[in-house]
Amino acid sequence: MVSGLFITLIAGFAAFVATWLILRHAQHLGVIQIPNARSSHSVPTASGGGVGIVIGGAIGTSLAAFQAPLQILLVLAASLVIAAIGFYDDRTPIPAGYRLGAHFVLFAVAIIGVVPLSPLADELGLPLPWPLLLGLLVLAGVYWINLFNFMDGIDGLAASQAVFMPLAAVALALAAAPGLVGHPGLWWLIALAAASLGFLCLNWPPARIFMGDAGSTYLGFIIAILALLTISWGWLTPWQWAILGAPFVTDATVTLLRRALQREKIVEAHRRHAYQALARRWNSHRLVTLLLIAIDVVWVLPLAFVAGWQEGFGSLLTFLAYAPLVVMAIVAGAGAPEAEKL
Repeated sequence: MVSGLFITLIAGFAAFVATWLILRHAQHLGVIQIPNARSSHSVPTASGGGVGIVIGGAIGTSLAAFQAPLQILLVLAASLVIAAIGFYDDRTPIPAGYRLGAHFVLFAVAIIGVVPLSPLADELGLPLPWPLLLGLLVLAGVYWINLFNFMDGIDGLAASQAVFMPLAAVALALAAAPGLVGHPGLWWLIALAAASLGFLCLNWPPARIFMGDAGSTYLGFIIAILALLTISWGWLTPWQWAILGAPFVTDATVTLLRRALQREKIVEAHRRHAYQALARRWNSHRLVTLLLIAIDVVWVLPLAFVAGWQEGFGSLLTFLAYAPLVVMAIVAGAGAPEAEKL
């Protein structure tokens, strides 16, 4: 526990320092983001701060390496490659097909290397042949990685969710089994939250630096792997993780579906998510980020707790978590042409 706390503090501090250094040298690094028609900011702002999260997160990952060094090193390597692709893409756009192909391969490699598929299949209630199960998991994981990236569009939003989800998972796991407090996997979750918080100190509205694809794709990848691991270990149920991700899944999916129905190129950048529409309507990133935090704490976390306490009602509670969020996203204007937003 002492070593876990120590490494967690280092992860948070390292993330803050690395983000600050990138902010200070942003011009030299060529990571100044100039506003355009699809931006939610109006002044040139440093980007690439997610590298700080990657550094802090990598330090946190070293905790788990004590139990399974080779497998965890494989996950670490895959996550660093995803982050490097994201950082390069921020500076020199990479075709979407190449990015997605890399995400599929890297996530599949990470699952094969670290996630026990047989226990996971039992926990998911999916007694499928392992190639089919692997394919479904990779598809879901790549979708999550990219929707997390989609949701990184205003100050503080994605980083706040990256602090909430691991800490919520820790609270839910300890509520069910207090003896887990010394498990390295638990401190891996806490260290990831600490790294995200270190970055958030400079990304809180009004942001001095943005996360960029390096940070958002890395976070999506690591959160997905941790979700699969904690499910296979029996710490959390799949329904609990589905509920914890509900605000991001809802906004991204409703936006994607509405744009697809309008026959738009869904891989093109835009600012049509519900959170972006609200930020323009309220003329405030901070209010939207605070709304997300409130939804997470007041609505999402209690439902996730009950879903673990009453496992037989997991699907019903998940529906209950998503239904009002879907309505809120549609009312806010997720995926609607900007001219139609109120």
